[in-house]
Amino acid sequence: MSTALNCNICFIGGGNMAQALIGGLLSRGLPATRITVSDPVEKVRQLLQEKDLHVTDNNVEAIQDADVVVLAVKPQVLASVLKPLAGLFAGKLIVSIVAGAEISTISKLVGGAERIVRVMPNTPALVQTGAHGLYAAEAVSAKDRELAGQILAATGLTIWVSSEAQIDAVTAVSGSGPAYFFYMMESMIRAGKNLGLDEKTATALTLQTALGAAQMAITSANTPAELRKNVTSPNGTTQAALEVFDRAQISQNIQTALAAAQKRSQELAQELSDNSK
Repeated sequence: MSTALNCNICFIGGGNMAQALIGGLLSRGLPATRITVSDPVEKVRQLLQEKDLHVTDNNVEAIQDADVVVLAVKPQVLASVLKPLAGLFAGKLIVSIVAGAEISTISKLVGGAERIVRVMPNTPALVQTGAHGLYAAEAVSAKDRELAGQILAATGLTIWVSSEAQIDAVTAVSGSGPAYFFYMMESMIRAGKNLGLDEKTATALTLQTALGAAQMAITSANTPAELRKNVTSPNGTTQAALEVFDRAQISQNIQTALAAAQKRSQELAQELSDNSK
């Protein structure tokens, strides 16, 4: 974290994900005086001012003294935000958490910058348990990679992928992934109620079970497949449930669903590229 602690970091956009990263950086020891946030929404600026950050609604002013600029805006406004800043990124590392924005799209919008790292974060970053996929072209130095990794590591796991195309797979697995688990939780809670439990009890049991299973998978030397086998007694209750999953081809359907998410990620990237021309 020592590299990041010596940098001035600017966030263009101060929404939930930016706030998660800012909170993580502050908790790691980055002085608030080294963080600037630019956001057009007055309520967001007021909230961030309470953290003693530099806050503005002027993007040009915000990036002026920045060593790192984190792009944290919605994809549909990316072009309108970046075009007025073209040519102002000399000497700055750009870290983009904008969904679907390819490095080539960002580079064109900012006037040909090469120091760009693309990140696919996910929402558990809000509670410092995020899973972030990162990609940078060969032009990005090892020092810049280290710096970008330190910034994202403030809110969770960081994984570098070897090609930008793999960011679409990251999007399908971890970017959209929390929603899949929430869907499973919803279904289990509903099932528990159908089986006679009250909602509070069904919810508490489901959420703690999800937490416990994830913690076991993270800390165990066994794979998830092995852990599943270990708790599946022959002719037992777990086997009865899993046989229903298999008959319904749940595993195949999950794989098909993630492939659909990857395809949509690719389509969104193309749409954003076309709209930025």
